[in-house]
Amino acid sequence: MPINKQSLRADGFAGFRPLARLEITRVPQAPGIFAVLKPEGFEPRFLAKSTAGVFKKKDPSLREAALVAEWIDDADVLYLGKAGPGSKGNRGLRRQIQEFVDFGRGKPPGHWDGRLIWHLADSQSLVIAWKELPAAEVNPAEAKYHADFRELYGRLPFANLVQARVKGA
Repeated sequence: MPINKQSLRADGFAGFRPLARLEITRVPQAPGIFAVLKPEGFEPRFLAKSTAGVFKKKDPSLREAALVAEWIDDADVLYLGKAGPGSKGNRGLRRQIQEFVDFGRGKPPGHWDGRLIWHLADSQSLVIAWKELPAAEVNPAEAKYHADFRELYGRLPFANLVQARVKGA
């Protein structure tokens, strides 16, 4: 079964908002996983320089050839990420997604997962969706989505550069 808007919705994902119109207060504060999808008819145009913030004095920009090599034409999902509760229980989807969006707007991040998203010229048209999960299910769910995606397409989504794994598995 493909991983797309319909299958994600059927699996309990909500939101499905373009990044440009995302109202962060509508994103739940609970732990969970989230997906960034391309809208219908989206054609990638890569920026020479990423809009993302600098991470540990490293520019997140990549050459166009590297971006083209990661792109999967027939995949709707461009990135699959997670949001755990954090050590103090104050993270969750809202904070993780806000940091992800802020990173794309040039703010320095705490990590640079998904950084390839911010090379897309029309990144604000991309759609974000999320699924709340109990904290113990977040890592296994992300790992399963990555494995399922890899099984379908032979590799990870465009902006996922590292396969999620369940610790101890």
